[in-house]
Amino acid sequence: MKWRFKPILENKWEQEMAILVFSFILFTLNDWVFIQSWKGFSNGLLYFFVLYFHAQLNRVFLLPVLLKKHQPVLYIILTVGLIAFFTVFLYQVSTEFIYKNCFLYKSSHQKTYQFQFATLTGTLVCILGTIQILDHYRAQKKEANKVLLSNQVQLNALKNQFNPHFLFNTMNTLYGISLQYPERTSEMIMEVSQLMRYQVELGNKEFVSLENEITFISSYIQLEKERVGYRCRIDFDYECNQEGKYEIAPMVLITFIENAFKHGTATIEKCFVTIHIKVIKGKLHLKVANSVPHHKKEVVSTKIGLKNTRERLEIVYPKKHQLEITHNDQEYTVNLVIELRQT
Repeated sequence: MKWRFKPILENKWEQEMAILVFSFILFTLNDWVFIQSWKGFSNGLLYFFVLYFHAQLNRVFLLPVLLKKHQPVLYIILTVGLIAFFTVFLYQVSTEFIYKNCFLYKSSHQKTYQFQFATLTGTLVCILGTIQILDHYRAQKKEANKVLLSNQVQLNALKNQFNPHFLFNTMNTLYGISLQYPERTSEMIMEVSQLMRYQVELGNKEFVSLENEITFISSYIQLEKERVGYRCRIDFDYECNQEGKYEIAPMVLITFIENAFKHGTATIEKCFVTIHIKVIKGKLHLKVANSVPHHKKEVVSTKIGLKNTRERLEIVYPKKHQLEITHNDQEYTVNLVIELRQT
């Protein structure tokens, strides 16, 4: 059973209440020992709400001048003017009403205009600073969710294109086998059905176990050996001596292997396909190489598979993969390194 906890202060109103409570506690932190009665406490609370109301006026009416119109000088002038107004107002109210029987009254300097001005300025900075931090957090989270949603939509679209591409290539392989070994057609159909089952059941998952993916790749290579093994040297090895289990995005490796067989064996001359997979310190190293035929048969290719795989790697493994493709007149080589996720 998985427990799911709602993030703290996810709701905007919860965040606003948290700012109010935090500001009040911060403002009165050194004054709790002076509380002598509920009347004194209520007077202190009233004093704080005047300060909080001043900060909210600045936030709602003056701060947009800076943020939207980019006029910092005007914002500073209006802010100082508003503080001066509230300084006079707070001085009169506190002297005549609040400081009487209030725990905030400790010394005569609190009855000065300078003290009220400094208090208003300090609470304004604290409250607006906290608000701006939370606003920035909300904006960043909204942008991150937007990017995540966009990537998920794009990834789903890529998978929808990728699956028919794999089916098309596998059917071509099965067709080639049926022409050469018709007596084995039924057996090959069963093997292809297992590949299709893996694609349908696990292909839409975000991650699958590396062992399952390697088994899938091995089955596909075995199918290709049945088709072209008599005229093509096929080498495949997999090595993983690391402790622990790893996960990988499903069917992200198969495109490079498919292309090696499709283009490397499109000839009647001798050819080769080599596939080496190693896991070293949590990184998967894939090297796929195939010969480049001199007399190549025409191969139908939409080039969707390679393009989609590149884009999937960028989405699923951003800055966590390295892909290098090189080729010359004799050989086409793919080197891919992926930082695996450990379970």
